[in-house]
Amino acid sequence: MLILGRKYKFTPLELQRLHKKFKNIAIVRYGNRSQEEVLKQLQDETNQNDFDMLVLNTKAKVGDDIIKYLTNLQFEKRNKEIKIISIEHFLEEFLHKCYIPDNHTDLHFLADIRPYNGFEYGLKRVVDYTGAFILFIINLFIKPIVSKKQKLQSPGQLYFTQERVGKNAKNFTCYKYRTMHENSYHDPYTKEGDSRIYEYGEFMRKTRIDEIPQYKNILKGEMHLIGPRAEWNILVENYEKSLPYYHERHLVAPGITGWAQVNYPYGANLEDTKQKLMYDLYYIKHWSIILELKVICKTILVVIGKKGV
Repeated sequence: MLILGRKYKFTPLELQRLHKKFKNIAIVRYGNRSQEEVLKQLQDETNQNDFDMLVLNTKAKVGDDIIKYLTNLQFEKRNKEIKIISIEHFLEEFLHKCYIPDNHTDLHFLADIRPYNGFEYGLKRVVDYTGAFILFIINLFIKPIVSKKQKLQSPGQLYFTQERVGKNAKNFTCYKYRTMHENSYHDPYTKEGDSRIYEYGEFMRKTRIDEIPQYKNILKGEMHLIGPRAEWNILVENYEKSLPYYHERHLVAPGITGWAQVNYPYGANLEDTKQKLMYDLYYIKHWSIILELKVICKTILVVIGKKGV
């Protein structure tokens, strides 16, 4: 795979995943380089390596000679089935996320995101009620254990409640098992070895046990089993200052688990938030019952592996 430009900068995790799919990956920088330099490197790379895909990943103006070369490349390499694809389509096809531009000059991606139609929503509620029933049964057994562990390690309230942003940007009260000591210092993000989290609370976070009480939110219609993560309303206000399109994810109700949660590690900064938003928008745009089942399977693997992803 040959990538022309660095409009979208791949994360180390993404490059690791792509190396499993493509034998060779090379990036031809565009930026401030001359057309001659770029064309020369393109020619060298395609002559020396057997690429089957070229990703157009530049926002700079492309010169005529480079366009001619790329056009002819499809004929010259036809026996190798070289494919030319835009970064937008590449991200959706191979990394299952929607591209969000760094600047606000191209907003066409917003036109592709829509809420679930009536049939899709009906299917989701079937999944929701099934999941909520299973969580309710599990909770009957897990609640006494959580209560006992809390009394030993961190006495206080059993549940943690917080205002979260739901569908149509409306706030609701989200229920979770408390995983931090009461009256801990304020920090919107948790860190590795966070002293606010007691021992069993850490275990609950890794295994998602702390999320079980949210079956109540599902039954009340405030959440789905699967969807974008329900974020704290204060954090959402901060995200919107830098990501004005952040509310696009609130076209649908949030979920206990979701496509972003099972595909991207826990985030602690604005770039992580943007990356997760790309996955959220892909989930909304490409929703299907198959995708729903994929998230459930991936979530089970995360829980079994105790991976805080």
